[in-house]
Amino acid sequence: MMGDIFCRRAVAAVLVAASLGLPGIAEAEPQHGIAMYGEPALPPDFDHLPYANPEAPTGGRLVMGETGSFDSLNPHILKGTVPWQLRFLAYESLMGRSWDEPFTLYGLLAESVETGPNREWVEFTLRPEAHFSDGSPVTIEDVMWSYETLGTEGHPRYRGTWSQIESMEQTGPRSVRFTFNTDDRELALIIGMRPIMKKAQWDGRDFASSGLDVVPVTSAPYVIESYEAGRYVTLRRDPDYWGRDLPFMKGQANLDEIRMEFFGDGTVQFEAFKAGELNAIRENNAEKWLTQYDFPAVQRGDVIKSEIGHGRPTGMTGFVMNTRRGAFADWRVRDAMMHAFNFEYVNETMTGSRQPRITSYFSNSELGMSHGPAEGRVREMLEPFADELLPGALDGYTVPEGDGTARNRSNIRAAIDRMEEAGWTVQEGVMKNAAGQPFSFEIVLAQGSGEEQSIIDIFVQALTRMGISPRVTVIDAAQYNERVNAFDFDMTFFRRGISLSPGNEQRLYWGSEAADNIGSRNLMGMKSEAADAMIETLLNATSQEDFIAASRALDRILTTGRYVIPIYQWNVSRIAHVKELKYPDHLPVYGDWTDWMPNAWWWQD
Repeated sequence: MMGDIFCRRAVAAVLVAASLGLPGIAEAEPQHGIAMYGEPALPPDFDHLPYANPEAPTGGRLVMGETGSFDSLNPHILKGTVPWQLRFLAYESLMGRSWDEPFTLYGLLAESVETGPNREWVEFTLRPEAHFSDGSPVTIEDVMWSYETLGTEGHPRYRGTWSQIESMEQTGPRSVRFTFNTDDRELALIIGMRPIMKKAQWDGRDFASSGLDVVPVTSAPYVIESYEAGRYVTLRRDPDYWGRDLPFMKGQANLDEIRMEFFGDGTVQFEAFKAGELNAIRENNAEKWLTQYDFPAVQRGDVIKSEIGHGRPTGMTGFVMNTRRGAFADWRVRDAMMHAFNFEYVNETMTGSRQPRITSYFSNSELGMSHGPAEGRVREMLEPFADELLPGALDGYTVPEGDGTARNRSNIRAAIDRMEEAGWTVQEGVMKNAAGQPFSFEIVLAQGSGEEQSIIDIFVQALTRMGISPRVTVIDAAQYNERVNAFDFDMTFFRRGISLSPGNEQRLYWGSEAADNIGSRNLMGMKSEAADAMIETLLNATSQEDFIAASRALDRILTTGRYVIPIYQWNVSRIAHVKELKYPDHLPVYGDWTDWMPNAWWWQD
């Protein structure tokens, strides 16, 4: 409820601004920040971000655990497995994002930003004092090389934006302008968020094939001090960090050391936390949070249990079905899987029924679909694609609910009926097609994903009652990433966070172009003209009505596509930590999101 209230307020504010026709920034005039809609909330002379404590002391260390392994320190390429934190902690961009606004950026490496009247171009001016950890200045040459290299050799997530740049040109000693070849208001912001790397460090090196051989030279407040492949990475706060007095950075990057320890599974990680080897841990299981976080350190008050509310949409977490494979190309088969998955029993078994379910991709927000028939502007947007839409998109749809029992008879019956409609029947106890071929598929999971494996075990038990025996393959992190990037799976675990200002990332998640790009985030392989159209409307919406309607319409297309079997939503984040680790009373609207923890935290004895 708290998260929903936060979200309604935040989205209402941004959409009111849009409906009033407020400009993003003044035309062709340097500004301190840029918002997707309206003006930045903070004035040019702001002192610090509202969720940062400018009086926070520096010092102390954070030690957190991760499951799995890693074999690379380069988070910007497709190759290898990288600690996810490096992308946010070890690099800086021209602009920094405030997590207390739907989508607003403020100057970081750039001292100013300006755009054309319709955001057909954007220009950034570098701060003269910005420098890398080796003392060398951040130059326009570094900036332009970073953008071109990421756009041509980097991870696929960067390439779509690069293709939308008509030209990149240096306009002054410290200025660079990007001119776009497409009408997309969000591009001016997306461009400001690309990581900036030191060009000279990569002279004579193959950027796309790097792994542990290159420790990045960074302009960020943290540098990699030490690491051991698959075991740990230690980041040390740079005492000569150039930006420590910037308003955007005041009260951030307070900890002297951040260390990520890697474990084979979550159980071992939790035991390491109880033993004091880690001093903070995120807990996703509500039942475990209530029943297992009562060990002596908690009872003494040496360990604090913090619950962090947020106002962002739920996004989607669950098990994705790959429509590129024959098993799940038919929506009726996917619907059968949705019915066979007994969430209510899973939830009772895993969390004591304490964790609510995700009901759609944008649920928990004003951007989410209603579950009745489409009405008004939403219906107007969807009706031209009526022939393509799956049942429920126009008439109403709700994710199937089980009866809470282990056998879940009615839903299993419905699942069998759906399979029969798709040409599969139970023959001598085995689900087969007319040619006598058994229905079979592979579920691929990463080592260390203990909870997901337990959920899948329950799911497999249900499927066996339908004559279906899926193969469950558990592999190490490197193999897992390689297979998922190549779409070499039938079903796997899936998680996509969604912001309060959905935009270009939606193309990467569900766009038709991304479906065939190796390494893309469109794991389900969906190709939908309707979804593509809604995404374009989202990107170019200038009114409250169109922005909300396009989001709700897209949510209907995604949800009724039956691509992902949804599981829990996390309407709060649960972080257990030693009492010396502190955070401000003012929580950002995004809550515990990417770099808020650890950047806004501090150590105080």
